[in-house]
Amino acid sequence: MTGKPKACPYPFQPAERLEPDPRAAVLRREAPVSPVTLPYGGEGWLVVGHHEARTVLSDRRFSRAALVGADVPRMTPRMLTKTTILTMDPPDHTRLRRLVAPAFSPRTIEALRPRVVRLAEQLVDRLLDAGPPADLVRDLAKPLPSAVMSDLLGLPAADQEKFFGWAEIMVSGAGLAPAEILATIGELDSYLTDLVAERRREPREDLLSVLVAARDEDDRLSEQELVGIGVTLLLAGLETTTNQIGNFAWHLLSRPDRVAWLSEDLTRLPGAVEEMLRFTPIATSAGFTRVATEDVLLGGVTVRAGDAVLIDLDSANRDEAVYHDTDELRLDREAQPHLAFGHGPHFCLGAQLARMELVVALTALLERVPGLRLALPPGELHWHTDRVVRGLRKLPVRW
Repeated sequence: MTGKPKACPYPFQPAERLEPDPRAAVLRREAPVSPVTLPYGGEGWLVVGHHEARTVLSDRRFSRAALVGADVPRMTPRMLTKTTILTMDPPDHTRLRRLVAPAFSPRTIEALRPRVVRLAEQLVDRLLDAGPPADLVRDLAKPLPSAVMSDLLGLPAADQEKFFGWAEIMVSGAGLAPAEILATIGELDSYLTDLVAERRREPREDLLSVLVAARDEDDRLSEQELVGIGVTLLLAGLETTTNQIGNFAWHLLSRPDRVAWLSEDLTRLPGAVEEMLRFTPIATSAGFTRVATEDVLLGGVTVRAGDAVLIDLDSANRDEAVYHDTDELRLDREAQPHLAFGHGPHFCLGAQLARMELVVALTALLERVPGLRLALPPGELHWHTDRVVRGLRKLPVRW
């Protein structure tokens, strides 16, 4: 890293609710790629600009595979010790992604929609039957993604609370000991290994059975890769979508005029969800480290081979060079590409599923619960402060 400006400490303070750190806007103007010292692993580059973020996400000279077993600059204490689909580069990443991608194609997700609509309506009906007040996190935001992912992978519905227990540990912040996270990974691996053995004995119409067949009949992935994909899909399909259902509901309920505008014409909801995806920060800090495999000119600086690069996607989604009135949540904003699901080879496989779940959950609320409102003033709601994703602990509502 010779010849670059002096690194400063990671500049952003701990995340507060859904507010972006104001220093992100300053960096986007003055230093969209800047050297920083990370809490663990030393110095790296922080990318906050939209154009620069897209470049890192799509350029194969920035490697994820280089993270495995390496003490790279990062925000959390745990080093990555296992190769998964998230820590692979092409061609291995491409091979595994092609196996899983058909289960998340637009056609497959649309075929799944009626089932998700029924689930959402059943959850809202239970909420109504129990009467106010209700907690939208407990009663809708958590059970809907859990049931959908269980259905997709063919996991026992009775284990859904167990899934969330594991997921909450995996998204914990720096305060949790790495040993506890490793123990949780071991439990997840053991759980999925047992399910894989069960599918070998009794195949079903689910994604896990498809992956087992790809392993056993076509030898297209290893046993470790098979279990790892199952673990990754299970975790990825829970916490982020759960938190964003709650976050988006909060955006709407904190401004009743937004609820009224959407309720007039629910066909506006998909566009509004895209704007909320752009606008709503989900990570509490810059995410997944990548390592440059050769020198790259990026944002006016030279990133040297071996340098670590971290991207703040939430900042990139507020880049003034791309979005007009970037700090305004405009539900009628004309569609513009955003980076909420990443970009390039590692673009989120479950993006279409998450979009569909968000639209279905909010539609069920707007259609079936007239008069829905917050049960507490916005300032009295409690937010998670000990995780790597942002979200509400509870979202109490009345109607």
